[in-house]
Amino acid sequence: MAKRVAVILSGCGVYDGTEVHEASAVMVHLSRASAKVQMFAPDVEMMHVVNHCKGEPVTDKRNVMQESARIARGEVTDLNDLDVTAFDALIIPGGFGVAKNLCNWATKGKEYSVLPQVEKVIKGFHQAKKPMGMCCISPVLAAKVIPGCELTVGHDSECEKWPHAGVAKSMTELGCRHMNKNVGEVHVDKKNKLVTTSAFMCNAPIHEIFDGLGVMVSEVLKLA
Repeated sequence: MAKRVAVILSGCGVYDGTEVHEASAVMVHLSRASAKVQMFAPDVEMMHVVNHCKGEPVTDKRNVMQESARIARGEVTDLNDLDVTAFDALIIPGGFGVAKNLCNWATKGKEYSVLPQVEKVIKGFHQAKKPMGMCCISPVLAAKVIPGCELTVGHDSECEKWPHAGVAKSMTELGCRHMNKNVGEVHVDKKNKLVTTSAFMCNAPIHEIFDGLGVMVSEVLKLA
């Protein structure tokens, strides 16, 4: 029987929403596995809108759900309507929208909080013992909602290949167990049924990121 997977988006575009390549890769791997997918996003205003040519904020006001519809080809549902009992697994791609729209990690750092409707969904899947996959920056959501969980955002030693290693150190400081993993690898927290991988936290060729996301999707579906 085909697995039913909920995917939470945070907008459209790496600097203020979901990382488009990650979302697309996740969808390809889920499609290849014959999973039935439904995409969700919170119906809230974005923290800000970024001109992706310049990497600078602009004065526009946009809605997270409406922007997510660009990736979902219009087929996106309000996150408030996500029924955990209707799905076998949850996946949350990365992108700065996770840190800006699904939580406030981008502005609060380790003092951050998770958007209530996002927290409710993650807790729901966790309590139902259903698997979750998170990549890139999205494991920060699990770090807050599932205290003490095991996860990876890549490596904890900063270099050209791992420019965001500070996030790994922060995960440890928050009480999680961070596991150093390469871009093509995942970490499976069997106790919490949480599968994580670094994706674009690593400065790697896009095909390697695509393959790593494939491993994440595969491991999530194995647990479903």
